[in-house]
Amino acid sequence: MGSGMQPSPRLYLSSERRLFLLAFAVGLPGSSLGLALLWTSDLPASTRWTLTVLLVVTWTALAVVVRRRAVYSLRTVSSLLEALRQEDYSLRGHRTGADDALDDVFREINLLSESLSEQRLSALEASALLRAVMAEIDVAVFTFDPEHRLRLVNRAGERILARPSSRLLGSSAAELGLEDWLEGELPGTVERAFPGAVGRWRVRRSTFRQEGMPHQLLVITDLSKTLRQEERQTWQRLIRVLGHELNNSLGPIKSTAETLHRLTDKQPSAEEWHQDLRSGLDVIRQRSAALSRFMASYSQLARLPEPTLESLTITGVVKHAAAMESRLEVEITEGPTLEVQADRAQIEQALINIVKNAVEASLETGGGVEISWSRRADSCEVLVEDAGPGLPESANLFVPFFTTKPGGSGIGLVLSRQIAEAHGGSLTLENRLGHRGSCARLRLRLS
Repeated sequence: MGSGMQPSPRLYLSSERRLFLLAFAVGLPGSSLGLALLWTSDLPASTRWTLTVLLVVTWTALAVVVRRRAVYSLRTVSSLLEALRQEDYSLRGHRTGADDALDDVFREINLLSESLSEQRLSALEASALLRAVMAEIDVAVFTFDPEHRLRLVNRAGERILARPSSRLLGSSAAELGLEDWLEGELPGTVERAFPGAVGRWRVRRSTFRQEGMPHQLLVITDLSKTLRQEERQTWQRLIRVLGHELNNSLGPIKSTAETLHRLTDKQPSAEEWHQDLRSGLDVIRQRSAALSRFMASYSQLARLPEPTLESLTITGVVKHAAAMESRLEVEITEGPTLEVQADRAQIEQALINIVKNAVEASLETGGGVEISWSRRADSCEVLVEDAGPGLPESANLFVPFFTTKPGGSGIGLVLSRQIAEAHGGSLTLENRLGHRGSCARLRLRLS
C-alpha cells in the first residue's frame, strides 16, 4: 500500500441493527419462495400486489418484534448490572421458570445481587464495629495520607489534641506536632506535652494502602497511668517484703533484748545468768547478720551496673560457670561456636546462679544437670536442664526475695533475668516435657 493511500473506513453497525438484519435475513428464503410462488400463480395482479405488501409487512414486523424482544432482554440485564454497580441490590430479574439461557442469566444476576448485598451488610457491620471500638479505646489513633494530612482520628486522639475531629481532619502532621513521628526512627517511650494531655507515651507506626495510595497509621498510647499503677504495686511489694524480713529479724531481737533486760534486774543473779546472756547475744548476732545479708542482697539487686560489652564465646562462658559448681558434675553438650556481645562478669554470674539452682534441685532427687546451647535466628539459646522435682505452681518465681528453699535469698533468678534483659536477652523457666525436672532458657543476642 502506497504512503499516500488512506485505509478505507469500515462500516460499523450497532448491535440492534445487526440483530434486525439477522432476523430479516432469517425470513428471506421463505419470503422469497412465497413471493416467487405468488407471482407465478394465476391470481389477479391486484391480489398479487396486495398479498405481496402483506407478506413484506408481516416479514418486516416479525423482524422488528424479534429485535425488540432481544433488545428488551439485554437492556433488562444492563439495568440490573447498573443497579449492582451503583450498590442498589433491591432490583431483581423476573424469571419465567423456563429452562433457557435468559432465565439462567437472571438467576445468576439475582444470586450475585444477594451475595453482594450480604457482603455489603457484613462490611457495614464490621465498619460500624470498628468505629465503635476506635471511639471507645483509650489509645489515640491517627491516619495520615501521603501528603501527611490527617484523614482519620478517634475520640482519644481528639482528647489529647483538645480539638474535635471536624477541626482536626485535613490538618498537616506538622500543625498537629506529630511530624517527627511519621519519619525516621520512633522512640520506644517519650515524654511530651499535648494540648490536652501531658505524660509518657508509647508510639507505634505502620503503613497501609487505601485506594492504591500509601497511608500511615500512628498509634499513641498513654503509659502514665499504667506506669503509676506498676510503680505503686512495686512499692507495695517492696514494702511488704521489707516489712516481712525486718519483722523476722527485729521480732527475735526485741524479744531477746527484753529477756536479757529482765535477767539483769534479778537480784541476786541466777547461776545460769551468764549462759542465758550468751545465748541471747548469739540470737541477736545471728538475726543482725541475717538482716545485714538481706540488705546486702537488696543492694546488689537494686544497683546492678550497666553492662560493659565485649566479644565472648559462649563456650568459654558456659564452661567457666559449670566449673564453679563443685557439689555435682555438670554435663556439657557442645554446641556451635557462637559469639555474643556481653559483660563477662555479669553473664557468668547469671549462669552461675542458674546452674546453682539446677544443681540444688537435682541433689534433692539424685539426678544430674546438663548444659547445652544452640542458635535460634539471631540469638544464642543456652539450656540448663535439671532432673529435680520440677517447678512449683507459682507465679512468684521472678518476684524479688521469693524462695522455696530454706535459707535461700530469693534474688538469684531475679538478678539473672535482670542481667539477661540488660543485654537485650531473656530468661525463662519451664518444666521439661516428657522428663522430670525443669529447664532454664537464657537467650542472648549474637554479635
